[in-house]
Amino acid sequence: MSDMRVSYGFAQAEQVAHDGTRLLIGPEATSFGLREMLRRFPTPTPPAHLDEKAFASAIAKLYGNSGDEDAVLFDLGDADEAALQQRDLLDDPSDAPVIRLVNQLLKKAVQRGASDLHFEPYEGGLRVRARIDGFLLPIYDEADVPLARVVSRLKVMSGLDIAETRLPQDGRVGLRVGGRKIDTRVSTLPSSYGERVVLRILDRDANLMPLEALGISDRHVRILERLAARPDGIILATGPTGSGKTTTLYSLLKLANRDERNLITVEDPVEFNLDGLNQTQINADIGMTFAAGLRAALRQDPDVILVGEIRDQETASIAGQAALTGHLVFSSLHTNSAVGAVIRLRDLGIEDYLISATVRGVIAQRLLRNLCDDCKEAHSPTPEHVALFAAEDIAPPDVLFRAKGCESCGGAGYRGRIGIYDLVEIDDAVRAAIDRAAPEAELRDLTGGSGLMREALGKVASGVTDLAEVERVLGTGR
Repeated sequence: MSDMRVSYGFAQAEQVAHDGTRLLIGPEATSFGLREMLRRFPTPTPPAHLDEKAFASAIAKLYGNSGDEDAVLFDLGDADEAALQQRDLLDDPSDAPVIRLVNQLLKKAVQRGASDLHFEPYEGGLRVRARIDGFLLPIYDEADVPLARVVSRLKVMSGLDIAETRLPQDGRVGLRVGGRKIDTRVSTLPSSYGERVVLRILDRDANLMPLEALGISDRHVRILERLAARPDGIILATGPTGSGKTTTLYSLLKLANRDERNLITVEDPVEFNLDGLNQTQINADIGMTFAAGLRAALRQDPDVILVGEIRDQETASIAGQAALTGHLVFSSLHTNSAVGAVIRLRDLGIEDYLISATVRGVIAQRLLRNLCDDCKEAHSPTPEHVALFAAEDIAPPDVLFRAKGCESCGGAGYRGRIGIYDLVEIDDAVRAAIDRAAPEAELRDLTGGSGLMREALGKVASGVTDLAEVERVLGTGR
């Protein structure tokens, strides 16, 4: 690409860019921008007139993987005036290297699809790690780093008190990276060698995938489509932290999102912006808990409600009553299996009759890393592998694959993740068993046991992942 290319900031402000072959013109292109492009590219090129969304997407793609520092922009949003003044003090020329370092690390984390970014001080240096596909990977490790200035930069961006170093603090900062809107939650924690900072990265412009693309089987998709069309009841997603429950719930919400329905979400935090939804942010510090948010949502004439998580008896009880009174409720629970959701609701103090009357379906899920297609290597299954497939009534494949590692996957051997799912629909037999307080073992027998291992081995047989990854996520005997 020509080195006469304009900066990202110029392209965004003046609504003009050049992709190397043609002139890109946004809906609000300025005469100054057009004159500058004609000066830089005097040879006529065919222009492309784009609408706002198409232009933003085009420059995001054009600048997203560049080294252009302007491709990372900050929007303090909720920061107060004092924080803005502090930011001005930090933006003096002497801090330019620190600003560039923070920008580069944030940009690298977003481009690599990291969910979290950890700034970890140690004696004489700073290590930065990004959580990618569930694993923390080092992206920076240097001695003699001005740690206090790096932390101050992060604090000012997120509207935190730079003078307070003894107490934990929480904040947020809005980023725009190559045109993409990123919401970053910031948490600080004092440590032996300075303050540790962790950033949770939420891509507000991420496109939600349909259920099939998440890895859910066609049979399960048909069941979920039927459940999402119901006028009432509770649909639960279960699994450990980081297993993709929120993404699944949002995809289900898209199934339920119709013009004649009023959809309200109560979340902590709001992870995706979706058209047609009324999304509410939890703030426990001022009393806006899940239970309080759910109560308020019920006064807004909802048809469908998403509650980010059921954490206590009060939230579970309100969700159950909402389902009984004609609302469709989506939520999540931290349990290891689909049947375990029933036991967890009992532990929270919910009566069996209310569980059986309201819960329509439960999804248990995990995330498995995909093998890198560029370097995965084939091997023959051992007798132990064959027995493992046979135990789940799956024909053992002639060839299995395992991770190796190459440049394209950063040596990990894996790239990206896919979900595995076990769906239990609460039918009459299961409902009757819940009503009479049947134990977990009986409920598991009625529902055919956990299907997660079966789903996982299916992914192994098709070459998507390997047995080492299944062992890591599910262990043995599940």
